[in-house]
Amino acid sequence: MIQATIFDLDGVIVDTAKYHYLAWRKLANSLGFDFSEEDNEQLKGVSRMQSLELILDIGGKTLDEAIKQQLATKKNDWYLEHLNQMTSDEILPGVVDFLEDVAQQGVKIALGSASKNAVKTLEKVGLIDRFEVIIDGTKTTRSKPDPQVFQMGAEGLGVATENCIVFEDAAKGVSAALSAGMYTVGIGTEADLGHAHTVISSFEGLGLKDIMTLVEKNNKP
Repeated sequence: MIQATIFDLDGVIVDTAKYHYLAWRKLANSLGFDFSEEDNEQLKGVSRMQSLELILDIGGKTLDEAIKQQLATKKNDWYLEHLNQMTSDEILPGVVDFLEDVAQQGVKIALGSASKNAVKTLEKVGLIDRFEVIIDGTKTTRSKPDPQVFQMGAEGLGVATENCIVFEDAAKGVSAALSAGMYTVGIGTEADLGHAHTVISSFEGLGLKDIMTLVEKNNKP
């Protein structure tokens, strides 16, 4: 029985991935190399510092810890410039109706994100009150595919992991949810997220019962 839903943020609730990409690319350019949209796919579900390490590897850069911290702060400042201009238009199609349906079903709702700006993002788009528990990068010590963020979400809601369903757009996030013993729904394509219990392209036209029907029908992994 599903008693709780846990949502990733970027690429699931809101479309902020483009802003992260613009900020990371600006940082890479400032260091003398480019950072492509294809490269950016490696950063899905990854913490800020781990993302920086991946970018520095792409650019062949080796820097000391103090400089890396400065660069991570600089990137976040550029990202926040975009974030401050966000509105409810950034919410992905079908999300609001789906959240309303979940609440009407009496199922709990949590956020499980690597972002350290999750609270501010939800405030900007007007969704902060929809989530009973918010677990983000300010509360976790381990990044996906470690299941910590989802385990903490379930614990915060007071629900056993086997009674939770996670919505994720990143392969590492799906792996994290599976490691936690949760049902998983990939938001994207089978090619990228085929290890999830089921995959949807968006929430449009779907309710929680529709999702559970898909999970039972596919019966995987």
